[in-house]
Amino acid sequence: MTDENPLVGATCPARVAPLLEKLAGIKKKYDALTEQFSDPRMMANPSDRVRIGRERAQLEEIASQYELYKDLLHQIDECDEMRQDTAVEPELKEMAQLEWAECQQKKQQLEACIKTLLIPKGMFDDRNLFLEIRAGTGGDEAALFAADLMRMYMKFAERRGFKFEIMTSNEIGIGGFKEVILGISGRGAFRSLQYESGVHRVQRVPETEASGRIHTSTVTVAVLPEAEEVDVQIDQKELRIDTFCSSGAGGQSVNTTYSAVRITHIPSGLVVSCQDERSQLKNRNKGMRVLRSRLMELEIQKQESEISKNRRSQVGTGERSEKIRTYNFKENRITDHRLNISLYQLPAILEGGAGLDELMTALIAWDEEKKFENINQASAV
Repeated sequence: MTDENPLVGATCPARVAPLLEKLAGIKKKYDALTEQFSDPRMMANPSDRVRIGRERAQLEEIASQYELYKDLLHQIDECDEMRQDTAVEPELKEMAQLEWAECQQKKQQLEACIKTLLIPKGMFDDRNLFLEIRAGTGGDEAALFAADLMRMYMKFAERRGFKFEIMTSNEIGIGGFKEVILGISGRGAFRSLQYESGVHRVQRVPETEASGRIHTSTVTVAVLPEAEEVDVQIDQKELRIDTFCSSGAGGQSVNTTYSAVRITHIPSGLVVSCQDERSQLKNRNKGMRVLRSRLMELEIQKQESEISKNRRSQVGTGERSEKIRTYNFKENRITDHRLNISLYQLPAILEGGAGLDELMTALIAWDEEKKFENINQASAV
């Protein structure tokens, strides 16, 4: 069979033909890259060899699955002809029917695999990340829930085998946090957690509420892929670095050396403070990592013509009406408003358990389905 697939025509279902045409185009491009990669005259430049090799490797699995898909469709057609041929013996027709049904099941599985491969991979999917949690509306209760979310994400990271560290924190005296930034590292960390960005709303009775009245508070979460030094070049002359004594909750001094660091990026006005380490150098290194990622986020927003939204593109203002998820303690319910689903296992989810996995997997599938719809719409134009 050639790439001008004979199955694309009268015998090919309408929903399969566009997929085959798209795959045929990818296979043609893969073959052209393979030819270039094998031609010493075209690969004399080392940078071209690296670029073409990388591009070819990205298409290799799709090209391979395309060949399997073409063969499977051809096999289905042969079985279909045999099971409908009145001249074929009953035993052979029964065998053809069984094989046809088995091939149909394989076809569904293969189509699902191909659709996933066709979705453009996010440029930051395999990056480490910074997860910024800030108390929004609700005072102390919001700060306490920020601490709950921090523990939830740390337990989730631990279950997934990701490493985590507290980059910086601003704790209040009752065990809550006005702000805490976690660094989470591991393959697929950003892909798993990127949809946590937004406003998280909690509805529960605070421990300090004598009348038992339910309070509504919010916490904002921002998920930033960690920038590498090659992504963002920072001129040291554009930085103002101040040092000060670290302090604990309520202003109590925890050490008497100037180990805490505040880094100001003068052109952008971004400020990062780190005081969790006893070493000034370690605090400075952590601060630079966070600053670099925030600067990269600003640059991405510029490229997407959304700079006016600044960092609110992820977290909004923290008002109660801007929410992606609600945690209702009285009903033991967590509702994701993007998916429009509710799970009644709130304690287990706050422990970073399987319910949180279920939500994150559903969000990835929801986003991939939207991306695949966009691919189909673009192909139809």
